[in-house]
Amino acid sequence: MTERSRTITWNEPSTLAEAVRTLSGIELLRRVADGEFPTPSIAATIGFRLAEADEGRAVFEGGWGEHLLNPAGTLHGGWYGLVLDSAMGCAVHTTLPAGIGYTTLEYKVNITRGITADTGLLRIEGWVVHRGRRTATAEGRVVDAAGKVYAHGSETCLILG
Repeated sequence: MTERSRTITWNEPSTLAEAVRTLSGIELLRRVADGEFPTPSIAATIGFRLAEADEGRAVFEGGWGEHLLNPAGTLHGGWYGLVLDSAMGCAVHTTLPAGIGYTTLEYKVNITRGITADTGLLRIEGWVVHRGRRTATAEGRVVDAAGKVYAHGSETCLILG
């Protein structure tokens, strides 16, 4: 048995927490994508990054890692849920003014194929379907460079504030 280890570093999280109070969702997420603000610690833990943020849309990039495998040697199903929740939730966040937050009420994920070391870099895309005063819904998908879908999902968020 060969043991592996992984060291994870992240930035102190209060910078982002304070920015949520003073910047609109789109301003905050664009600054994270541009590298002006640190990424949330979950991104370092799982190994994905925010690549794009536009009004009603968020795109992450990430993929396979030995630390994320299930016993079959493919990405654990929880990875799909985590990254899709991030993309769909951040898509909703891009529509919010400064000082207003959100939380996920529920999400559903459909995994269509397994991800292996040969899959390559993946894009996790999320977009807003409906934005109301108290709730928002979003959809998302995980795709490879050729546009092949590995998973898709939907989410409902509660607008806080």
